[in-house]
Order: sequence, then C-alpha cells, then structure tokens
Amino acid sequence: MKNDAYQDKIQWLFQQFPVFQKVGESAYKPTLENTERLINLFSIPIDSMKFVHVAGTNGKGSTCSILASLLTESDQRVGLFTSPHIKDFRERIRVDGVMIEKAEVITFIDQIQDTNLDFQPSFFEITWVLALSHFYHSKCDMIVVETGLGGRLDATNTISPLLSVITNIGLDHTAILGDTMTQIANEKAGIIKQNTPILIGESTAETRPIFQQKASACNAPITFIEEQTEESVMECNKRLAILAFQELLKDKKRDFSDELVDKAITNIHKNTGFYGRNQVFSKSPLIILDAAHNEMGIERFIQEIQRAYSDKNIVALYGASNDKELDKISALFPSTWRYLITTFSGQRSMKLEQFKANKNIQQLDVIYYENSQKAFSTLQKINTKTDIGIVFGSFFLLEEII
Repeated sequence: MKNDAYQDKIQWLFQQFPVFQKVGESAYKPTLENTERLINLFSIPIDSMKFVHVAGTNGKGSTCSILASLLTESDQRVGLFTSPHIKDFRERIRVDGVMIEKAEVITFIDQIQDTNLDFQPSFFEITWVLALSHFYHSKCDMIVVETGLGGRLDATNTISPLLSVITNIGLDHTAILGDTMTQIANEKAGIIKQNTPILIGESTAETRPIFQQKASACNAPITFIEEQTEESVMECNKRLAILAFQELLKDKKRDFSDELVDKAITNIHKNTGFYGRNQVFSKSPLIILDAAHNEMGIERFIQEIQRAYSDKNIVALYGASNDKELDKISALFPSTWRYLITTFSGQRSMKLEQFKANKNIQQLDVIYYENSQKAFSTLQKINTKTDIGIVFGSFFLLEEII
C-alpha cells in the first residue's frame, strides 16, 4: 500500500511541476526566489550545513560520487544529491549510499500539497528542498551537491559551500545557458562564492579568464588542475575528486592514502549508488552502458571504447533527446561501427525521421528501431567472441532498457 501511495505522490509531482528530464527547457525556472521561499517554509538551517558544490558540463555525477565515496570511507556521514535518476526518483537523494525512504517522500509531498502556496515551484526546486530537509534531519557531516543545470541560477546555488568545483565546459543546453563557451562558463562560474576555494577540472583559453575574473571578484582561491593527455574520463574525474577531498582535509587530522582511494572506488556503488557510466552490463556478450549524451561526453566515450577494444567489432545502440546537436554528435560516429538507432518513450525523444534525415548517419551501417527494448534485445544477440555492444546517448534510453 505504501508503494502505491509513493507512486501516486511521485506521479503528482511529475504532473504538477514539470520535470526537465521529461519536458525540457519549459521546466527550467531561472530564479532562486522560489527555492529560498521553500527553504524558509520548511525552516531548514542551511547556513549550519556543510556542502561541496559541483558544476560542469560533463563528469559532475561521477566526480560527486567518487568524492562522496571518499568521504564515506573516511568515516563521515555523507549526503549526496545528483540528477537525473534512471529508475527511481529516490536515486537523487542518498545518505551513505542509502536512498531516502519512500515514507519521507510521501510526507514531504503531503506537506507541499497541504500548503496553499502563492507561487509554483518547479519539480527540481521541490526535489532539492526535500533533499536539504533529509540531509539536515539525517545529521550529515558533509553534503556533496551536483548542480541540476548551469550554476548561477540553479536551485542548488542557494547554498554556501566549503568548496566549489567546476569539472569542465562544453556546449550543452545552449537554448538556456547560451550558445558559446564563454556564455556557458559564465553560468557555471556562478557557483563561485566569496572567500570559498574553487577547483577547475578543465579549462581553455576561452573559459580560463572567466573563472579567474569571477574568483578574483569573490576573493576565492582558485586552482586549475593540470590536465593530462591520454587520461580516461573516469581517471580525470577521479583525480579531481581526490583533489577536492584533499582540499577538504586541509587543517584536519585525517589520514589520506592510496588504500583509502582504492576502497572508495571499490565501494562506490554501495556508498553512492553510482552506475550508468562506462558500466559493464553483461560480460557474455560484453555490453557497456554509458549516459554520455552531449558532444563532449560522447566524443570521450567513443575514444575510450576505441582505445580499450581496438580488436573488437563495435555494435552501438544510440538514442538521443531532441535538443541535442545531432549534426555535431553524428560526425563523431566511427564509420567502422554498426549502429542500432532507436527512439525512447517521452516527448523529449528524437524521432527516427530526424535520424534518417541526417547526412552523417546516412553514411553508416544502421538499423532503426521504434522500440528501445527491441533494439536492446537485438544488441544482446551479438557474437560473444568477436563483438562488443555499447549503449549511449541518453539517461532516458538507459532507464528503458535496464
């Protein structure tokens, strides 16, 4: 019965307040006022809570998860806020890897429903304040927060963190954040706070001055991480998370060792629920899942697959949201791969007609599917000795097939 009540409340939340991952930019609320009013409504003392705030185009979720796992392995009680979810809404809100209880979600939504609000908060704003309430009542020692979209006007930017982190800048959500690297960097730089250290994972000649200017204006100590060539995406995110962890350890008598890092990586799923990033779904046949969905993320994922499996035939299952730049993304697709291209349920899915009209895709070996489960069933029938299968392009695609 509780499960029915939970599903009813979540369904109401999705319907009442549009969720970005379902409807796109119309769900985006470019203001912090609603979030601040909700925080006050629920009397959450955010100034007494300790946060790390992570923004960036790619790698936010994995950087947050590795950092949270490091903190957990150092015996801290850790809250973790990430998005989007793949299967269960509660994946977004965890303490020491454990998802928020359904009963707490039900109670919180009951309170929202019973309150005569004179404003309409978004799905994300309500979810974020629910997370804050849960972390506060769970007495977390540290809370690791992934921004939802952008930074400057993201609901999560209501906090004053101990440390801010920006992973990288790429072209994504351009209709909202701007269509140049400098515009997007300005939005991400909005998480830089007064007198608060900021770590920058990757920067370019375009974006570095943006971060430097913002940090200088805020008197925020800034560190640019030295980039290393031929480093995998996961290794890059791991290195950034370790440096963030070490920054938090400054002036504290806590041990840091390679053994701690190894434990954090080994236990990352248990400590954070992390999955869907270069994840081995099955070994026979070998099928790898990744949530890469924009140009930067997909380029890196393809490069990793090519490096790791140069002796294999690659069969790729791909689906995308309709706001992605298909011309740029499809230009990255290796011509030697075979492709299964599919739609997924929901109004944000790119339609098969759009894929079929793309000149880059027309040059590839492609089979089209209206149904993602049928496409995945085909992928699972590849030759176990000579082929590997990969799935990428969207969280929604992963949600439907796993």
